[in-house]
Amino acid sequence: MDYQHIITIDPGKRSGKPCIRGMRITVYDILEYLAGGMTETEILEDFSELTSEDIKACLAFAADREKKLFVASL
Repeated sequence: MDYQHIITIDPGKRSGKPCIRGMRITVYDILEYLAGGMTETEILEDFSELTSEDIKACLAFAADREKKLFVASL
């Protein structure tokens, strides 16, 4: 998935953490909700401004970042 049009990084917003479409909701927030057991449906109900594509973009961003960390450690 091409998440570059969804995940934004703005130094003046949330201390430069990756956010969703310029909102104040971070990738970390979404990953924490998922790790805590919330379903995609529950997240979308709690945050009506989010879409299913936003959540998938967070997962793709995290997977890509993990891959880059692995390569860098080699």
